[in-house]
Amino acid sequence: MHYFVTGATGFIGKRLVKKLLERKGSVVYFLVRPGSEGKVKTLREFWGASAARVIAVPGDLTSKKLGVPADLVKQLKGQIDHFYHLAAIYDLGADAASQIVVNVEGTRNTIEFAKAIDAGHFHHVSSIAAAGLYEGVFREDMFNEAENYEHPYFMTKHESEKIVRTACKVPWSVYRPAMVVGDSHTGEMDKIDGPYYFFKLIQRMRQLLPPWLPSIGLEGGRINIVPVDFVVAALATISHQNEIAGRCYHLVDPVGYRVGDVLDIFSKAAHAPKMNLFINAALFGFIPRSVTKGLMALAPVRRVRAAIMKDLGLPEEMLTFVNYPTRFDCRQTLAALKDTGVTCPNLNDYAWRLWDYWERHLDPDLHIDRSLRGTVAGKVVLVTGGSSGIGLAAAHKFAEAGAITLICGRDQDKLDEACAEAKALGHQFIAYAVDISDAEACASFMAKVTQDHGGVDFLINNAGRSIRRAIESSYDRFHDYERTMQLNYFGSLRVTMGFLPGMVAKHKGHVVNISSIGVLTNAPRFSAYVASKAALDAWTRCASSEFADQGVTFTTINMPLVRTPMIAPTGLYNNVPTLAPEEAADLIAQACIFKPVRIATRMGIFGQVLHAALPRVAQIAMNTSFRMFPDSSAAKGAKPGDKPAKQQLSAEAVAMQQMMRGIHF
Repeated sequence: MHYFVTGATGFIGKRLVKKLLERKGSVVYFLVRPGSEGKVKTLREFWGASAARVIAVPGDLTSKKLGVPADLVKQLKGQIDHFYHLAAIYDLGADAASQIVVNVEGTRNTIEFAKAIDAGHFHHVSSIAAAGLYEGVFREDMFNEAENYEHPYFMTKHESEKIVRTACKVPWSVYRPAMVVGDSHTGEMDKIDGPYYFFKLIQRMRQLLPPWLPSIGLEGGRINIVPVDFVVAALATISHQNEIAGRCYHLVDPVGYRVGDVLDIFSKAAHAPKMNLFINAALFGFIPRSVTKGLMALAPVRRVRAAIMKDLGLPEEMLTFVNYPTRFDCRQTLAALKDTGVTCPNLNDYAWRLWDYWERHLDPDLHIDRSLRGTVAGKVVLVTGGSSGIGLAAAHKFAEAGAITLICGRDQDKLDEACAEAKALGHQFIAYAVDISDAEACASFMAKVTQDHGGVDFLINNAGRSIRRAIESSYDRFHDYERTMQLNYFGSLRVTMGFLPGMVAKHKGHVVNISSIGVLTNAPRFSAYVASKAALDAWTRCASSEFADQGVTFTTINMPLVRTPMIAPTGLYNNVPTLAPEEAADLIAQACIFKPVRIATRMGIFGQVLHAALPRVAQIAMNTSFRMFPDSSAAKGAKPGDKPAKQQLSAEAVAMQQMMRGIHF
């Protein structure tokens, strides 16, 4: 048998050629467009066949008779038993003009070429898209009944099949595959398409929610999915049978699934939360078009919708399939495949292979450099309070990753020690001695940084002061509130607002504000500290909204308790589990790489939700912990050098210490 195949370099095509080559004595000619000659050697290796069995024919789908040289046309005349036309644009998002050129005119050129070489049988691989958005069951003997195929992809698939039916002078057959996914045995797929677009959404659900948590799914129309190996096997089997001329075969799953079922099957494969409750997407059809059109006319609505679609990697065209109205009858195909051993496998049996292959090879995040070096190398990073604790640990990470690392602090000696430490480790800090709570000194510092480095790309507002003292012990210490606010809030604002104009001018920049878990839990004894950090959090939320379209982003880290010099005066913390500065620095690195709006621990989020949902319960819980743990000696007025008073904790307090990792008491 001699075959000719267009689209042999494609996902289905190259597997079909491999299948055809399994037939004894078979020879396959395949069209190779200009510029793709380099693929021939790799394809022959994939097929495991010599140049004598797989012969490349130069040509172009967009040219008359495929642009094949006349001598080759003459050589092929009467030699081809079966001609398979698979070349087409399989992309819902492609522009209409290119789809018409390739799918419609390309098919016209192909059947002219098939006639010129007197091919024995012409096999046209169409698509279920040729039916358009037909309401009901579309049979294999139906064509003119197609409706609602205005979309370029649907339209060109319908028109190309129409050309075959009306203009092909060679005996022909049409095959309409459903939505083709990866191999049911290996999961192999060459691109993200069809249901794969929803994989990122499922992955996000798995990251955010435990697998046992019931979730809500979207119920919609029926979607038909088939693995590529079934399509190839069915096509190769049916095309060699007798009495198939003029017939159409639906290469579809005879079961078919609703959109919600498909999402649930892949959620199980991904170990994501199971969808126990479904909302029927058809309900959205009851919303008057004037209402939806009016909403989409609002710029904020359009931007939010576009941002969500972009973040999840969902093209607009995929929404067409949420309420897909067509079901496909395949009795003719089932009859042709009877007793051949070719059947469509159940999606439940191979979905996990598709998911595994996608996550290992196709997940877009795999091709993004998520390393700290890839994010900050060569960029200017400023860490305030970078001479010790969290700031110093973070500065080391940035410098090791190749960033131009600037640190600032009030104590020149500590800055010198930090720089010497960096030098010993093989990297470098550029240090600036400055008190950012001093407006004049801060202004000079920012002018110097701008002059020396052209501003900063990443700003880490880490410098801060913490005071652990009950309000009842602070009646005569109002200055505690003033100095805490002066550094934690006004100091951070001075630095941020000083560098923001430069970030806006470059249309890029990221600000990381080190806040506290206490802002979420409203920790007692930290009223001065929490209030200053809460003010910074509120300002950041406002700034994030204002600069959302300026390329400048913000992350707030509600940092749990970290063992730094700042907590050293409180002896009580010696027995409390805390984060190491290096662990806190990892959170800062994560903030720079992924640029989330907020980073917080689950305990912090739980505290915030508790205060919002059950404020009285939250107050009782926090008051209990407040009375359980006494003020430190320093908070009670002890002078430096005084022997600290021995603090005896109850068994409940000791147990709570160990349970509440990273909580401020």
